[in-house]
Amino acid sequence: MPELTGVDVDRAVTEMTAVFGPHTGRDWTVPAGGLEWSCWTTAAHVAHDLLAYAGQVSGRPDDGYLPFDLAVSPAAGPAEVLRVVVACGGLLRAAVDAAPPRARAWHYGPCDPAGFAAMGVAETLLHTDDIARGLGVSWQPPQALSAAVVRRLFPDAPAGPAPQVLRWLTGRGELPGRPRRTSWSWRAAVD
Repeated sequence: MPELTGVDVDRAVTEMTAVFGPHTGRDWTVPAGGLEWSCWTTAAHVAHDLLAYAGQVSGRPDDGYLPFDLAVSPAAGPAEVLRVVVACGGLLRAAVDAAPPRARAWHYGPCDPAGFAAMGVAETLLHTDDIARGLGVSWQPPQALSAAVVRRLFPDAPAGPAPQVLRWLTGRGELPGRPRRTSWSWRAAVD
């Protein structure tokens, strides 16, 4: 199976903006699904993570995260926050696609560009799901992107429909015959 690339990051971000574009006039101060964060804060968090991953891939630190952060203006409306997500997604796409496949940067161990792409896609899909639940928007994570994320970040995942498995793996849903997860982590680091 092919590794995730910047194109996949772009697909996930495009999915997020397509889902929420018609809903930017709504109240985004409501909680995002089962999170304590608001929908607005969750979207800003996606942008933050995409930018942080882009910085890691570009700077290639081997011992921790680079000491910078993203601050989205509290005055920004939902449409503006989504534009920040698009910008940060573009930066991650560019960083991943420009990096040699054997490049490594720190994410709780050495992580390759494909791993950062997978984490960017995962953050975007999972938090799109959270925001959709918070806003009451019917949405399902795309099968192909979900399957790629599960394969890359959760190598010991159980079989099943990838969107449902991804939700279960991250404590967001049920999976028949398995207890709901209360803690989890993904494995992005490589040898």
